[in-house]
Amino acid sequence: MNYRNYTLLALFFMAGQAFGQEMRLNLYSAYVFDDAIDSYYDANDYYAGTIEGGFQWGGGLEFMAQPGSGVELLYIRQGTNAPLTYYQNGVKFTNFDLGVNYVMIGGNRYFKKPGGMVEGFGGGMIGMGIFGLENPDNGNHGSRTKFAWGFKAGANIWATEKVGIKLQAQLLSAVQSVGGGFYFGTGGAGAGVSSFSSMYQFSLGGGLVFKFGEGA
Repeated sequence: MNYRNYTLLALFFMAGQAFGQEMRLNLYSAYVFDDAIDSYYDANDYYAGTIEGGFQWGGGLEFMAQPGSGVELLYIRQGTNAPLTYYQNGVKFTNFDLGVNYVMIGGNRYFKKPGGMVEGFGGGMIGMGIFGLENPDNGNHGSRTKFAWGFKAGANIWATEKVGIKLQAQLLSAVQSVGGGFYFGTGGAGAGVSSFSSMYQFSLGGGLVFKFGEGA
């Protein structure tokens, strides 16, 4: 994360402390499944391939605005590959290096029986996806920032009053995240692909959750 994201986290933390509310630190790890992408403009302008699955990690700071409801600022990261077949003066193939970053803000709703250890939750989020793509054949690289959204659902299993184990399923999507501007070419400055494809990343995983602040 850059300094702006650290500043947002600091302000988020101070706001929670100022209002004397419960805060939560959420740590995430998950496996992301493969996502097929393709776009066909014409016979001389297309690409098709896969954003490969792999390990995804991140963290979030959550302010419990009221019992059972939280507002979370989170960061999610994945380093992966994108093997693509595309057309540029003939059909070509490149296994691109891809960095996927999400900075999101979302709302979570919690459900727990009085005295129970298991707390179910569900939530939605919006923000931005930041993508860096590098062509290993020639070293060309580029980055783009796109609107992103997502949903998640799962459960926190509280081992103690302040420490829990998180299990969740999550869907993250970035609109028109792959396409022109990444320059999928293999020679010179490359040639831009003028059409786009949205991506949908589904993951299963877990993590840890910590309560702190008043009311924790």
